[in-house]
Amino acid sequence: MFRSSPGVNKAIPQEYRQIAEALFPMEGLTQPRVETAVAFAETLGIGADYRHLLGNADTLSYEMDIHKFLGHFQNNLDLLIQKTWVNNKLDEDRKERLRQRVPGFITGIEGGDYQKAIVDFGAILEELAYLFFGPQSQQEDFTEYTFRIDTQVGLFWWYGGQLGHLHPVNSGAVDTASLRAILLIGICYLTNF
Repeated sequence: MFRSSPGVNKAIPQEYRQIAEALFPMEGLTQPRVETAVAFAETLGIGADYRHLLGNADTLSYEMDIHKFLGHFQNNLDLLIQKTWVNNKLDEDRKERLRQRVPGFITGIEGGDYQKAIVDFGAILEELAYLFFGPQSQQEDFTEYTFRIDTQVGLFWWYGGQLGHLHPVNSGAVDTASLRAILLIGICYLTNF
């Protein structure tokens, strides 16, 4: 998994550093607050969709809303995968493996297994980054590179690199609501990409 190195936070523009580090503190994740995730989503430009999904979690229509939204996510992700440039058969195989991962990921979310879904989403983002950026996505300066492209793009890939810190071994104390809140950031972003 591409992970942000400790120095990468210096690549985050000053005006976004506080909100980014509040979501994933440099000293390690303790208990992220949902309000912090909302603020990060606002920074990524996905605040309205994000708040809608988050706000409906306690309603009877949530399962229908999340199922519909995950359908949009899968459709958009499939379009993104189709649009990626590939050089060879190995890249085509990567695209197909990525497509095959998505249904299991969605099933995990719908089943409420956010811990597994975080791990699966990290793997999806790793493959997607490779399809978008090629071998550059595996370089140590990948996140810094994405910030040079666009601040929101950089913040998103920085977020993706931080998901590895939410692996079950590292995040046993993180509650389900927080994991769900963090996961929905990436889903909303890619659905609107």
